[in-house]
Amino acid sequence: MQSNKINYVELPACDLEANKAFFKQAFGWSFVDYGNDYTAFSDSGVDGGFFRADFTSRPQTGAALIVLYCAELEAALAKVEESGGVIEQPIFEFPGGRRFHFLDPCGNEWAVWSDPIESE
Repeated sequence: MQSNKINYVELPACDLEANKAFFKQAFGWSFVDYGNDYTAFSDSGVDGGFFRADFTSRPQTGAALIVLYCAELEAALAKVEESGGVIEQPIFEFPGGRRFHFLDPCGNEWAVWSDPIESE
């Protein structure tokens, strides 16, 4: 394990079962429950967990934005929608590529980014 590196992320979730089902279906994450109020996730790029809470994680309220990478951005957006996520910002371009923002079943905001489309 590397010192001084981000090792684990914990996020709120009002409904652990709904969030587990969403992230498993949309992104293929795995989960291990630790009691009724906590579930750890893996297969996500960085390990972390969801703790039961009645608040959400949104950049507008000062929370960090967790950004996932996907080479197939349109497919990721479709999978998020099919899995029950709500698109907060449709795909848009930014200086480093393209991305969209979505809300998970508990109202936490996330983003998915991809490389820019190469001009021919």
